[in-house]
Amino acid sequence: MRDLETIGLAITAAETGHLCFGTLHTQDAPSTIDRIIDVFPVHQQTQIRVQLAVTLQGVVSQILVPRADGQGRVAAREIMVMTPAISNLIREGKTHMIYGAIDTGAKFGMVPMDKALVDLVRQQLITADIAYQYAHSPKVIEQLLGYKPKNMSAELMG
Repeated sequence: MRDLETIGLAITAAETGHLCFGTLHTQDAPSTIDRIIDVFPVHQQTQIRVQLAVTLQGVVSQILVPRADGQGRVAAREIMVMTPAISNLIREGKTHMIYGAIDTGAKFGMVPMDKALVDLVRQQLITADIAYQYAHSPKVIEQLLGYKPKNMSAELMG
């Protein structure tokens, strides 16, 4: 979904009970929601927030990261499932707070990207260095894996 007309049609179809799947080039669930809202003119954004809060069921974001064995890439997936708390955050324009809801939403099937990366390290599919490099919060990688890179550049460490 790249334009206002397509996104608007998808939201309208979802409101009428149709199951809609769409793709966007974004990094995570909050930026996906922001991208959908931001495509609309400012005077429509409040209405779109309300419509998304009612119709959106979930967001799956994925990044392809290099495999530990050097044989291609593996997908790390963040999963956000709509809950009343996330619905309220969208309606109120507080999408930056969705990360916290995803972090605490395991019982609803949610998986934050950093946890997905840690799981791939534990399965030995990627290295801790790669997880650290692709993490939203490298400190989470440090905490969950007890890992701190030795030779990472300063820009990756902040």
